Amino acid sequence: MFANTPITVAKGDGIGPEIMEATLHILKEGGAGLEIEEIEIGEKVYRRGNSAGIEQSSLDRLMRTKVFLKAPINTPQGGGFKSLNVTTRKLLGLYANVRPCVAYDPYVRTKHPGMDVVIVRENEEDLYAGIEYQHTPDQAQCLKIITRSGCQRIVRYAFEYARRNGRKKVSCFTKDNIMRLTDGLFHRVFDEIGPEYPELEREHLIVDIGAAKLADTPEVFDVIVMPNLYGDILSDVAAQIAGSAGLAGSANIGAKYAMFEAIHGPAPRRAGQNLGNPSGLLLGSVMMLVHIGQADVAERVHNAWLRTIEDGIHTYDIFKDGISQEKAGTQEFAHAVTARLGLPPQRLKPVHYNTAPSLTEQPRTEAAPPGRRELVGVDLFVHHVPADPNIIGKLMEAVAPDGLKLVMISNRGMKVYPDPLPHTIVCDSWRCRFLSSTDNPVITLKQVMDAMGRAVDAGADIHKTEFLYNYEGKAGYSVGQGQ
Repeated sequence: MFANTPITVAKGDGIGPEIMEATLHILKEGGAGLEIEEIEIGEKVYRRGNSAGIEQSSLDRLMRTKVFLKAPINTPQGGGFKSLNVTTRKLLGLYANVRPCVAYDPYVRTKHPGMDVVIVRENEEDLYAGIEYQHTPDQAQCLKIITRSGCQRIVRYAFEYARRNGRKKVSCFTKDNIMRLTDGLFHRVFDEIGPEYPELEREHLIVDIGAAKLADTPEVFDVIVMPNLYGDILSDVAAQIAGSAGLAGSANIGAKYAMFEAIHGPAPRRAGQNLGNPSGLLLGSVMMLVHIGQADVAERVHNAWLRTIEDGIHTYDIFKDGISQEKAGTQEFAHAVTARLGLPPQRLKPVHYNTAPSLTEQPRTEAAPPGRRELVGVDLFVHHVPADPNIIGKLMEAVAPDGLKLVMISNRGMKVYPDPLPHTIVCDSWRCRFLSSTDNPVITLKQVMDAMGRAVDAGADIHKTEFLYNYEGKAGYSVGQGQ
């Protein structure tokens, strides 16, 4: 028996309370040593006027136990409500999202027997930073935030996870052929860290072809590490093509805290009907048991679950005539699992967790080298309604101060001035790039402010600025077709 480990539990919304009760029943019968502190989160808290969906007192309790087992919640429709998952991940520094996606053929239908892929998703940055602006009536912007330290944390975690769990290969998906600075940084860090793990095969794929291969031949992958948005989308895709997103659990890991959950939502239409499948939450709780050092219990519970699936005891969502033997409700499924505690699966591969310790320490990061940073220009974003690029071009050429020149104007990332093409589709936001007009590329902040002042005096409606820097002589801004 284990000494009881304090954990925080939230039963959530929709089918959440039912599947949490089923999960906790299985864990208790399996011998888990848990001291449970329950908190309320989700829709009821939102409706009380708390935009985050969690009270400060609940967050304090969670920070004390450091381990969170969370059922799905419902975020009310409409503005003003924050995603509780995103908020919790950021507040607690849960930088790594780990989602095993396993096929259970022939007991759960899949086109990919033998699939066993783990998605390791960066959990805090990327477009999920949630920094958005409405710049003009026609244009909104969402900022993609990628940091070197964030890339180092998640990439190293993926390699460490692969090493500790007997995996053979780590793949990286990015779109750095388009986003050369942000996704390019993620790819470079992958290439820098990978050689420290010579026993592991490694590869990089552009995310679109990587996604296509994942959907077609997932057996060629093992561990896949990705930035936040790609990881969010493709972990759901991977879980579904493995057999069902309802069977997938998820771990959110940080240096001090961890959160475990199912990847599916609250399914409010099925609430209170004893229909919900507790498998995703249960497998998330298995990951929790490994994390808190109760690997023996994790192994016992997981193998009993595999035996239950193998014996054809299935909830409605995965029940198939000719494959399943019995359609079980939530409670009945939980009792079927507990009845099989201590029984290994006969055809499915048994799990073994004692040789797979959890990665709990913070992967090290190295500070970016200081380097030489030089101000070389400015992009002024101007709201201008007329669709003729020559009009805004002539205006902005006239306002360039001494030492700066207008080198181009782009619209939606496409260069439209000078020499605009007649059929390029434009919106009402124009990016006007000013660079040094002298042999010395370095300019001063005063020159930038002069350019802005002259543009405003000429009637330009500036809604955004971006300073342009060179780092060690290389452009720290996008160049090329759209400059």
